[in-house]
Amino acid sequence: MERRRSFVFLIALFLTLLGPGLTVRADEQVHKAPAESWVEFVGIPELDPSRSAEIRNGIAFLLTDAQIRHRNGGYSIFGRLVYKVTDRAGLESGARLDIVFDPSRERLSFNRLMIIRDGVVIDKLGDAKFEIFRRETDSERGIFDGRLTAHVDLSDVRVGDIVDYSTTYEVTPTVAKDLLYARFQAEWGEPVALTRQRIIWPTEKPLNIRVVRTGLKPTVTTAGGETTYLWETGNPAPVKFQDNLPVDYPNFGFVEISSEFDWQPVVDAVLPFYRPTESFPADFEAKLAEIEVRHGALEDRLIAALRLVQDEIRYVSLSIGAGSYVPRRPETVLASGFGDCKDKALLLVSALRRLGIEAEVALTDIDEGRALEHAVPALQAFDHVIVRAKIGERVWWLDATDYLQGGRAANIVPPDYGFALPLVAFGAALERLPVKELLEPTQSVAERFAFPRRDGEPMVLTVNTIYRNADADRMRRRLAHASKAKLADDYIQYYSRQYPGIKSAAMLEAADDRDLNILTTKEAYELPSEALFANDLAKNFPLRADIGIGGMPAPTAVGRTGPIALGPPVYKSHKVTVTNLKARFSPPEKPDVYNPHFSLKLSWSTLPTELELEWSFRTLAERVPAEAINTYLQAVADSNRKSEWYYDFTHVDTAASGDDVSALSIDFLRAIRTALLLLP
Repeated sequence: MERRRSFVFLIALFLTLLGPGLTVRADEQVHKAPAESWVEFVGIPELDPSRSAEIRNGIAFLLTDAQIRHRNGGYSIFGRLVYKVTDRAGLESGARLDIVFDPSRERLSFNRLMIIRDGVVIDKLGDAKFEIFRRETDSERGIFDGRLTAHVDLSDVRVGDIVDYSTTYEVTPTVAKDLLYARFQAEWGEPVALTRQRIIWPTEKPLNIRVVRTGLKPTVTTAGGETTYLWETGNPAPVKFQDNLPVDYPNFGFVEISSEFDWQPVVDAVLPFYRPTESFPADFEAKLAEIEVRHGALEDRLIAALRLVQDEIRYVSLSIGAGSYVPRRPETVLASGFGDCKDKALLLVSALRRLGIEAEVALTDIDEGRALEHAVPALQAFDHVIVRAKIGERVWWLDATDYLQGGRAANIVPPDYGFALPLVAFGAALERLPVKELLEPTQSVAERFAFPRRDGEPMVLTVNTIYRNADADRMRRRLAHASKAKLADDYIQYYSRQYPGIKSAAMLEAADDRDLNILTTKEAYELPSEALFANDLAKNFPLRADIGIGGMPAPTAVGRTGPIALGPPVYKSHKVTVTNLKARFSPPEKPDVYNPHFSLKLSWSTLPTELELEWSFRTLAERVPAEAINTYLQAVADSNRKSEWYYDFTHVDTAASGDDVSALSIDFLRAIRTALLLLP
């Protein structure tokens, strides 16, 4: 699916040429022509001098101007960018232009390309030599979009020069020709003297305008059957970039515009292309017939058909031209053996209907699907296609581009995309995708350290890990991609950082129950006696929980105004058992951490020769509000400390002392080591 596209052309300056692909004749792809008569050219504004200290990379942006006008069968987009090279750092990027376009639906013209030096205009357009490259930056992921890059280097650009260039795209959409979607930022991370956005659209078709985190409003005028919307912002204060924001809380305020006020026109634009097939090639029909014979229950047929499409049709996306929105027919997909999300979703819907299951295609967005409920209706709001299946009153959401997914109808993990738009002929509306409740840990690690009974023997470590649900799906795919030897090498490197000298004692084992969606792995290691007692390792022996705490977002709170997104729910456990000890060891004091957004709990048991610790970590919310960030960050730091404890396992109980030996936190251990270093 085609991702949403902003019509502000500031980003064009920052595109980096990753390397030439297919070279195309420039004169066939890039034209030189004056701007159309409806375009407004404004004077070049001056940057607020008080913003000069905030200029980055030697480029001061003076004007960003984007204008759109409806035309028969599409629309035209005019974009103008004016910037000044303020120091040496800006010469490379300031003298190079890379403009991306799709030749299947966009005709690109350069209208202006000039340098202004000391008030004198130097025209560069006439002599400009454009090179056209096809880069396909996502080809390693099996995605080909057919976009081209027009590249030009400006000669004799100097510090102090102003570069002023403009382009026009004549856009003829391959589908949804009468639908408009546009989005532009109302705030920037660096100074801009003036930003303008202008849309001219038929008055009989009012625009749906949504503003997000900005008070920017357009000036609206009407003349000759057209309405003009103009947004202007002069010298806006730069906004600090914030990490880990939820998708519905963007870094920069923005305005998005649609020609539609409900989702049905969006569905109507693509629904004709998603009609399921009723006949299949003989070999695929035979597979469906076998499923029908083997599985009487519709729920079992659903899973069998899903696995057939997921596992046997590889992923390749030919999103070129109409292929951005229009799926290939199932017979074509089956003949080629590959397809993208659109292709595989239509194939799966066709197979499910052949097996007597109600199903339809649905549009969603992998990264921003949770914000769809607030979006204006637009085809560009989506970048992914999934399937909605229904048996009786129960609904399943299925992602045909996934693969090696485990589970049966009762326990399969739904895709975590927030919202989706089923393609139905009437009553089109977004539907919320369910989130699978975590009733047990999705990853349970059990480490068992057997200390040597006699001098000279090694310490033995065995590790058993159970993966469930989504973690089982991820681990199953990881095992399919990497060899067991590679995974074993990754694991031994992890343990060698904690226990230098440790060696693998057996090859990694894996067992998979795909129907239950439970996958287990087993590891075995030995730490030689000399390594165990070297550098006081046994005396300061680390026990560490690997349960995802280190992956919790912990951005700086300085200047932070937005919430922190915690991502999908997490529930993990980690148990450590240490045997053959020579003393009774007590658990750490106050090991639990509770925050309204997550919890870390430690349970324990102790015997005269054995110690067992079990950490349990789970998130309790999707986000942390801004006012709670400081306490959240303190809890994260506390959790990181309390997920690692140090014990003196060389200690031996004596008749005179029956006291348990307590653990040392990592902070306390570091303090002791620092104090020893300071001794004379």
